[in-house]
Amino acid sequence: MQVTEKQYYSPEEYLVREDAADYKSEYIDGEIIPMAGGSTNHNQIAGNFYAELNFAFKKLDYLVFMSDVRLWIPSRRIYTYPDVMIIAGEPEYLNDRTDMITNPRVIIEVLSESTQGYDKKGKFEFYRTIPSFEEYLLIDQTKVYVEQYSKTANKRWSFREYDIEDEAIALASVQFEISLEDVYNKVKFADVDALNESGN
Repeated sequence: MQVTEKQYYSPEEYLVREDAADYKSEYIDGEIIPMAGGSTNHNQIAGNFYAELNFAFKKLDYLVFMSDVRLWIPSRRIYTYPDVMIIAGEPEYLNDRTDMITNPRVIIEVLSESTQGYDKKGKFEFYRTIPSFEEYLLIDQTKVYVEQYSKTANKRWSFREYDIEDEAIALASVQFEISLEDVYNKVKFADVDALNESGN
């Protein structure tokens, strides 16, 4: 049985391949890993959050980006595509490329079955090496459930969870609140129907 050796690439080689590719891939310290396709629930939740943030920050000094913008994590040599990122002030671009930033304050990930373990542990560990990073939201797409991690001091983070009993999520690092009903607007599963009924 033939063993296939892993192929490793430089960040520059990854970018050349990624710019020409028909699908997105992440780069993790030499390895190129194709990203799984998103579901309609995943897309709807990310879109809902992006739309509410963009409207709320219309006249404030924050920018919101969705998953077409890459994040570079230099200490771990990682390129990745968070679902939603909030930038305070001006974005810091890598190599003057406006599709790659390095200074998110808030990162929001919608959990997928295939990536939730990595999002909860691996990615959070990587994201914590970014000096500007202060808050992390993980949103379940199969039920009404959100995990929130907020930086309180160097190497100290607080944890809060939200479920169907809660009404709204309040961010800690920026002035913003969103109802769970708006987060899960038009998402199709049983818990969301129950949330809508409880609000009527």
